[in-house]
Amino acid sequence: MPAFAHLLERLVFTPGRNAKLALLRNWFAEQPDPNRGIGLAALTEELKLATAKPALLRDLVAARTDPELLRLSYDYVGDFAETAALIWPDPHGRNMPPPDLAEVVEAMELTPKADLPALIADWMDRLDANGRFALAKLVTGGLRVGASARLARTALAEWSGKEVTEIEEVWHGVAPPYIPLFRWLEGKGPRPDPGAVPIFRPLMLAHPLEDADVAALEPAAWRAEWKWDGIRVQLCAAPGGARIFSRGGEDVTAAFPEIAAALTFEAVLDGELLVIRGGAVAPFGDLQQRLNRKVVTPKMLRDYPAGVRLYDLLTEGAEDLRPLPFDQRRARLEAFVLREQPAHMDLSPQIAFASVAQLSAIRDGARAASIEGLMLKRADSPYVAGRQKGLWWKWKRDPLTIDAVLMYAQRGHGKRSSFYSDYTFGLWRPDGNGGEELVPVGKAYSGFTDEELVFLDRWVRNHTTARFGPVREVEKGLVLEVAFDAAQRSTRHRSGVALRFPRIARIRRDKPPAEADRLENLMLLVPDRSAAD
Repeated sequence: MPAFAHLLERLVFTPGRNAKLALLRNWFAEQPDPNRGIGLAALTEELKLATAKPALLRDLVAARTDPELLRLSYDYVGDFAETAALIWPDPHGRNMPPPDLAEVVEAMELTPKADLPALIADWMDRLDANGRFALAKLVTGGLRVGASARLARTALAEWSGKEVTEIEEVWHGVAPPYIPLFRWLEGKGPRPDPGAVPIFRPLMLAHPLEDADVAALEPAAWRAEWKWDGIRVQLCAAPGGARIFSRGGEDVTAAFPEIAAALTFEAVLDGELLVIRGGAVAPFGDLQQRLNRKVVTPKMLRDYPAGVRLYDLLTEGAEDLRPLPFDQRRARLEAFVLREQPAHMDLSPQIAFASVAQLSAIRDGARAASIEGLMLKRADSPYVAGRQKGLWWKWKRDPLTIDAVLMYAQRGHGKRSSFYSDYTFGLWRPDGNGGEELVPVGKAYSGFTDEELVFLDRWVRNHTTARFGPVREVEKGLVLEVAFDAAQRSTRHRSGVALRFPRIARIRRDKPPAEADRLENLMLLVPDRSAAD
């Protein structure tokens, strides 16, 4: 446990990607089995501890701490696992060795629920602050230490000398603590064979199209498609079952049972997951109602019907089609859809164009159709993992912007837990009494530089007017230029509108808050859904 605690601490306080990769490589090289595999599972959120719940730890900490001190401490720190680690009273006269990581995981799986509080309390007593932080993270779930599953697999590849795409193609065929995986990576065993289990193939991605790239395009060599405003998915159907994977390889099958039920063939398909009503694509906010759901109700299936617009066919039966040129894969995909007629799926249409100018005009009309932009694919491009420049381009429509007033701020997570880095902003509207009021329209936590983050954090601390737990209300004195991809009506928000992917474009220190935008102007950017409804 101490070694794992040290790894988490270093990951939290190490900002650079290369430095994090080095920490992970050392963990894989130095830790014995099964500890290194358990640590890997925890970092990639593949470690499922069904019996341990966050409320259990909260109750244990609350029983040992003054409630007002706990509230103030959590409010200041912003992360409960870190708060628990720091505020837990050091026992007097205890000199027991700290538990091993594998011991902790095994005991939490085997111990009866009624006995877990005493067990976890004993471990907290035996650990130092770093160890308690690691244990609390395991219990509460979601480590949030700045190391994604993709980063962990990249570190495995660098440590072992294997290609990361090779590792990703066997990842879903192995399970924690990954003993066969590590034996293969060390050259001590065969490549894990997933057999009939559906596995994820790393997706091919596109580079943003820049002005210089536009000028060099030869229309005859390229194929154009819409860039739909949903989430990219991979549909994997094999003799051993069917799965739906997100672009990062996360299994999202449970949230879309109707699509999983339609995977009755043997193939791997690439497409865009959308909410589709009567053939019309609904705004992204409708799809958000279905994401991250463990249980999907009949009402949700009826109100937010999911579908997949298919882009590509990666495998058919036992045949790997990825080395084929795009045009050949597209022909195979069209024949596949015509033959199988899979439910809840259709083809993403190709867009005919004779010139770059014509294609540019088509792209300019994408916003009116609630589409993100265009995808351009070389007719002869194979399907290769990652971003291979010059094969696929994404030509997104230009973002929209508003000037909004900062209203609230909250601390971030991980390395940002000491900064106020989540910002709620609002626009002006009539207050019903002849005056004006600010109403929140969105929340952003990206887009700014490190220097701007320091400025914003200091501004929040110096202009706080009220506290609501971890949230700070601030003076209405700072204007932020917010960029976003789309706006849509929302009954969940007091303003009646929700923004798609808002981010801070710049800090408008030159603009007085009274000159920020009005809600009515934002509502003009909301597309008319009457045709779709």
